[in-house]
Amino acid sequence: MAKKNIHPEWYNKSTVYCDGKHIMTVGSTKKKLNVDIWSGNHPFFTGSQRIIDTEGRVEKFMKKYKLKQK
Repeated sequence: MAKKNIHPEWYNKSTVYCDGKHIMTVGSTKKKLNVDIWSGNHPFFTGSQRIIDTEGRVEKFMKKYKLKQK
């Protein structure tokens, strides 16, 4: 026996907004989606991310456990 009316309504053209600007249209169970971060403003995708590694991973490990390299 199948239950009726258990699935939410699906919207094929839901609008996604970031900082009040229309970003894209997607399928969702909500008509309007508000997001803080998306690929257009995330540092990883925009190329503005900087990774600073002053010490290498091996050196950090050796220093942490007070081991000496050969």
